[in-house]
Amino acid sequence: MSETSQKVIRIITGFLVLLLIGIVGYMYFENTTFVDALYMTIITISTVGYGDMVPVHTAGKLFTVFMVLCGVGYVMYMLSKIIETVVEGGLREIMGKRQMAKELARLKNHYIVCGYGRIGKVICATLDENEKSFAVIESDPEEYNAIAEAGYYVIKGDASEDEILKKAGIDHAEGLIAVVSTDADNVFITLTARGLNPGINIMARSSGALGSKRKLKRAGADRVISPYTIGGMRMAHSVIRPNVIDFLEATMVVDEYNLQIEELAVSETAELQGKTLMDSNIRKSFDIIVIGIKRGDDNILFNPKPDTVILGKDILIVLGKRQQIAALKKSIWGE
Repeated sequence: MSETSQKVIRIITGFLVLLLIGIVGYMYFENTTFVDALYMTIITISTVGYGDMVPVHTAGKLFTVFMVLCGVGYVMYMLSKIIETVVEGGLREIMGKRQMAKELARLKNHYIVCGYGRIGKVICATLDENEKSFAVIESDPEEYNAIAEAGYYVIKGDASEDEILKKAGIDHAEGLIAVVSTDADNVFITLTARGLNPGINIMARSSGALGSKRKLKRAGADRVISPYTIGGMRMAHSVIRPNVIDFLEATMVVDEYNLQIEELAVSETAELQGKTLMDSNIRKSFDIIVIGIKRGDDNILFNPKPDTVILGKDILIVLGKRQQIAALKKSIWGE
């Protein structure tokens, strides 16, 4: 719960307690009904003045003095706090948006997540866990507040609009993930993003409906994923070959095994370029297994032999402990 919400709850609780004290007091000292006691309490603390109903007993009059002093004072305090909260919250929101805009402008090679639904939340948590910079675009006000409270960069608006994507840094982003609720919206987002940044890597969510994957591909998506299809296949394989799934999960989730499958791009000027896997000492020095090499767009070498030569622009698919992979990156690429 936010600090503003807590303040509002405390103010309302105090006012209700004040009303309760007034009602009980007038019912006791003036022997009135609940409705009359509520009426006298309200007109006392609001200072509108008495009309046809006034305290007649000495104790009731003294209690009224108490209610005027305490009640009116609390009402003034309550109003001042409400005004303070509104003004303070507005200023904080304005300053926060300006600060976020400055930080977003400095982001480079980050990811843009369009949509913060159930899938979007998992994507953001995973990116955050892997220390990847990203910004979220969300049009729903409640989800927008949830994203801000989570500490993520967030832009409020329609992700298919040019200006919104530009605010998210589409020009210098590494990738975009379109996971809003409908295929049509994801198609529009993909088309807009591809037009603004032809080189960006785009992953789009598909509902699995007939033809949706083909349309998203035509719109410019590099990869199209259907959570329902993948979820169903994952559940089926968990029954058919559970141990394989356990192993794959161990490489995808931070747990006691601390394993990771990672991809490492080899530049044409890297130390590894031109060396064989054996001469690279990846296995010997870092205890990391090279399980595949992606060469070009479609050619993948599975379980490459020790004498396989590493070429520039190759992508090594490696398996190892997270700390060891981090050490390899630092040793070779300086990351």
